[in-house]
Amino acid sequence: MTACTPGDDTPTMTAWGVAPATTPASGDVDHGRHGDHADDMLILALPKGRILKSVAPLLARAGIEPAADCLQEDSRRLRFPTNHPKLDVVRVRSFDVATFVAHGGAHLGVCGADVLMEFDYPELYAPLDLGIGGCRVSVARPQGDPPNEDWSRYSEVRVATKYPTITRRHFAARGINADIVHLNGAMELAPMLGLSRLIVDLVDTGSTLRANGLQEVETIAQITSRLVVNRTALKTRPEAIASLIARFRAALNPA
Repeated sequence: MTACTPGDDTPTMTAWGVAPATTPASGDVDHGRHGDHADDMLILALPKGRILKSVAPLLARAGIEPAADCLQEDSRRLRFPTNHPKLDVVRVRSFDVATFVAHGGAHLGVCGADVLMEFDYPELYAPLDLGIGGCRVSVARPQGDPPNEDWSRYSEVRVATKYPTITRRHFAARGINADIVHLNGAMELAPMLGLSRLIVDLVDTGSTLRANGLQEVETIAQITSRLVVNRTALKTRPEAIASLIARFRAALNPA
């Protein structure tokens, strides 16, 4: 993934050809604008969960106001209008944001650096580190293991993770083959149930590891959320995309 920053000449939201409108009510959706004028829409993909709550103040500072139920966990909707008639927000799993943007389902998105490292889509670039959702991808093992064990003496270790690419790359750099047990959750159970010796997972406070008898022993990467953009969209709609990037940049550095 290559970072790229647009020029400093920042067009305003009028690059979309419209002025911001009033934020729609949670139940009001103008379905007509998703039909005949669908090609004019920009789609911003946001992750569900804790990052969605963290990104809400940033969106407000950027002048982007999704429908009220976008930030409500119990909302069943996945696509939401905003106060800008040419911009919609979609809410997807955090691990899927990069895929939606890379394949053109969304033009921009907010995505953890862990996901970008794992998938490494060439169709994406990340112009901004948003500085939210801070955590780390780490290696953990049972607390009862020898504290100073030298993994380099092993030719292979079994690791449970939802990050097979990151994990294989990390251990290969040490000359170790990582035998991956691919799980999408409850990684902490793997060592105690004999599925693996180690896990590689996203760690915030480490409390879940400790509660399940594990200890963090190595940090692979520090993680924050990034603004990601589809490269083709930038080429075909440069003014509109650059305008949105400029708004996020300004929101990160309020006067």
